[in-house]
Amino acid sequence: MGLRMVFRWFGEGNDTVSLDHIKQIPGVEGIVWALHDVPAGDEWPMEKIIAVRDQAAAHHLHIDVVESVNVHEDIKLGLPTRDKYIDNYVKTIEKLAQAGVKVICYNFMPVFDWARTELYKRLEDGSTALFFEKSKIHGIDPFDLVQTINQNSSLTMPGWEPERLAHLTSLFEAYRSVTSEDLWDHLAYFLEAVIPTAERCGITMAIHPDDPPWPIFGLPRIITGQDSLRRLLSLVDSPSNGITLCSGSLGANPDNDIIAMIHEFADRIPFAHIRNVRVYENGDFIETSHRTQDGTVDIAGIVKAYHDTGFTGYARPDHGRHLWGEQCRPGYGLYDRAMGIMYLWGLWDAYQKLQPTAEKRDTHESIA
Repeated sequence: MGLRMVFRWFGEGNDTVSLDHIKQIPGVEGIVWALHDVPAGDEWPMEKIIAVRDQAAAHHLHIDVVESVNVHEDIKLGLPTRDKYIDNYVKTIEKLAQAGVKVICYNFMPVFDWARTELYKRLEDGSTALFFEKSKIHGIDPFDLVQTINQNSSLTMPGWEPERLAHLTSLFEAYRSVTSEDLWDHLAYFLEAVIPTAERCGITMAIHPDDPPWPIFGLPRIITGQDSLRRLLSLVDSPSNGITLCSGSLGANPDNDIIAMIHEFADRIPFAHIRNVRVYENGDFIETSHRTQDGTVDIAGIVKAYHDTGFTGYARPDHGRHLWGEQCRPGYGLYDRAMGIMYLWGLWDAYQKLQPTAEKRDTHESIA
């Protein structure tokens, strides 16, 4: 068994891509899902979990990976109310395990998850993609950014849920005194509380890196590179404390050596996001096709690192471009992600094909 390909799906009536479409992409065995209508901090209802499981099963797809069970801001802020939200999180872990879930992706980014300044930036070939203009983020009003991200109100935008951002002013005020070290302390408290349940239930918690991997709007961000991932794993040394290694998020900083991270953390990566970005000298970046030479991230080298370390976890193509007039959630159309999967499979299959040849050569040389 090698890499296990999955595909993010936002749910019935909340996605332009259907389960029928997903099932037709070669090698895709499951969906990456969440209950996007359940506010962060609430316990997930079992009947809703089972409903998604049944929808997926009807198309012979599994629900092994959840992305994301969002962490309530009171937990990140370290407020006294965090314990009730952690209790809800623990109960949700238990329910998801009963439904067959193996991996829970989550993040610990204050207020905002991923951030982009433009959702449909035109590329040279006429396609459009998510774009981050580094200088613009310093001058833009966070409220304006919220409006930009949520301009297509018919589809939920993960990490930018209106109910969570309705109290933006008070959230910024609450974080004013929170330092990076405070955030580390609050993350440790959260993991110490939930990892024992995850262990007992056979679930791996897999943190997603900050996107982009640096502070924005004066808010601290702590999961940004190899050193921080090492520290994260040491907070609670358990196989259930893992990483969602996202090549796109980490790749926005060219100093990040993603291949080295795969080799160092191989046994703690249950879930991989594989995507490419093109990073410009001024720090701007745009999302590109998955093809290695179209961006700055060595996708071929990353897939080889997963292959060489014996990766048997789940992987999905991450954000894609918007192609051929497709009307879709920004970054989450069908066409470019499906092409991305075929590129990733092409690399994987080639490395698989080459492996026996290399082993035979090594054997022959040792005999000689």
